[in-house]
Amino acid sequence: MGRDDEEKQDAIRKESHSARRTEPGIVTDQTQTPAVGIDLGTTFSVVAHLDSQGRPWTIASQEGDPTTPSVVLFDDGQVIVGSEAAKAAEFEPDSVASFAKRDMGNRHFHRTIGGEHLPPEVIQALILKKLKEDAVLKLGDFTKAVVTVPAYFNEPRRRRTQDAGRMAGLDVLDIINEPTAAAIAYGVQQQFLDEQGRSSRRETILVYDLGGGTFDVTLLQIDGQSYTAIATGGDVFLGGIDWDRRIADLVAERFQAEHGVDPREDAIAMQALLGEAEDGKRSLSAREDVRLRFAHDGQRVQVDLSRGQFEESTGDLLDRTLLTTRKVMREGKCSWSDVDRLLLVGGSSRMPAVQRMLEAESGIAVDRCLSPDESISHGAAIYAGLLLGSDVACLQDMSVKNVNSHHLGVLGVERATGRKRRQLMISRNTVLPAKSTHRFMTLKDDQPSVEVNVVEGGDDSGNDATQIGRCVVSGLPPGLPAKTPVEVTFQYESNGQLGVDARVPSADKRAHLEIKRSTGLADDEIEHWSKRIQLGLDLSGKSESGAPPPETVTPAGDGEVVDPSIGGNRVTAIESPAVDAPTAPETGGWKSRRTKVSAGDEEPAT
Repeated sequence: MGRDDEEKQDAIRKESHSARRTEPGIVTDQTQTPAVGIDLGTTFSVVAHLDSQGRPWTIASQEGDPTTPSVVLFDDGQVIVGSEAAKAAEFEPDSVASFAKRDMGNRHFHRTIGGEHLPPEVIQALILKKLKEDAVLKLGDFTKAVVTVPAYFNEPRRRRTQDAGRMAGLDVLDIINEPTAAAIAYGVQQQFLDEQGRSSRRETILVYDLGGGTFDVTLLQIDGQSYTAIATGGDVFLGGIDWDRRIADLVAERFQAEHGVDPREDAIAMQALLGEAEDGKRSLSAREDVRLRFAHDGQRVQVDLSRGQFEESTGDLLDRTLLTTRKVMREGKCSWSDVDRLLLVGGSSRMPAVQRMLEAESGIAVDRCLSPDESISHGAAIYAGLLLGSDVACLQDMSVKNVNSHHLGVLGVERATGRKRRQLMISRNTVLPAKSTHRFMTLKDDQPSVEVNVVEGGDDSGNDATQIGRCVVSGLPPGLPAKTPVEVTFQYESNGQLGVDARVPSADKRAHLEIKRSTGLADDEIEHWSKRIQLGLDLSGKSESGAPPPETVTPAGDGEVVDPSIGGNRVTAIESPAVDAPTAPETGGWKSRRTKVSAGDEEPAT
């Protein structure tokens, strides 16, 4: 754990007061900061808390349900979240927002609501606000919570999740990966640990998390009270909804064949189709066949669907999860003989084909000891207890270490060809915190400044890389010769904070950039949306609070966050001694083609 993480945890612990609860879920001392964990899911969300014995408990919604549908209805000036909103989706699809989690990192939700382009984090904030209100009825007022995200979320998406919490009136203690939270829940809840919170042996665990809208697979190791991620992978656009759509397509195609009309072209009919498809999918997890019934525009159709037919039509989706699982095993340098336990979480993991596929692939009987719906929120609550300094025995010496889910590097231009190249600094699946330093060189004589473009993800050519910041060393002295050394250091903390240092030793010039999760949207934009959310986010046009948010620097693409403090007309050119990167951060010793790092509107030097 890095020094910044330790200081953060110490500060949090100082704010927390010790108090006892008389029974699970009841706080007797209102000065106590409850340990709250939130699983902000694509289709369902769950909130949990930790009692005085270190046991996590799900907090039921005001409607009495353990899970809350991640659906928001905007109804004539009112905002309704949860079951009622989900029911309304079939009849008022244009007024309902769902699956906003898939849009995180984008500027707007994928369609307008009430004539407005809402940021997806605003929709997520409304869900978090509902979960908080439900929890307050049980715990009393609180603000601090841990929120989970898919392990494969990049930093822009994580920042937007933190922004959503802030809009909802939450102080997000940390963002934790969903599979890691599940592993923590397993370790604490399933008697893997003794009364002192120590494990009797080291175990390597693979967590297969197939949710409603996203998929993750993570290798972790539990050793004593240490939870260390080994490798992770996933797909933020693969989940149960994709299986539902395959069933909906089967029914729609039958309807079109019999009646000459495609019901998918009608928004209301499509929602009804998806509802029938989801019910059919769930039934096929328990039965060998199901009869699907659908009516539209005065016409009806019945479709008999067997489990075998369903699995055949969705086999490619399941194969995608298998390919990702194999990739994680390779990157984690593990064989199936090294894996002690295979945990299934996420509601869509209930499909029998998932278990058969994994057992055939691994030779290991899958472990369903965890609740697919509640375990992630339970693990998040346990982690919140750790951050808040709970005096529960099993948390006293617990440590959690994650890996970065995407490469971090510097985007430049290859000198010989003029093509974009990415200089890798910290490889994906590196245990955090991590530090990497590499030496570059200025490209030309009399270069007045050096700019380092920080990117996440992408390939060696820079394709699909997301720019997350720029670090500029300016004011270089005249007469500086070409090939002057420039040292660039990345320091990536467990809490998602990335520090970038660029230094020109011979000129005694340097620059520092900190990229934090808390700096997603601008403060004034967050304040604007926070006020509207607290007022009810009226989209009916009756409220004066609906003025557009202030103009801010916004993503140019999916999560492409631009640092507003950096101008675009800097002369930026440095040579890198390397293009090909090792599998883990190292210093020096690289041999490959030379690259130039360049950005802005300047023509690249030759």
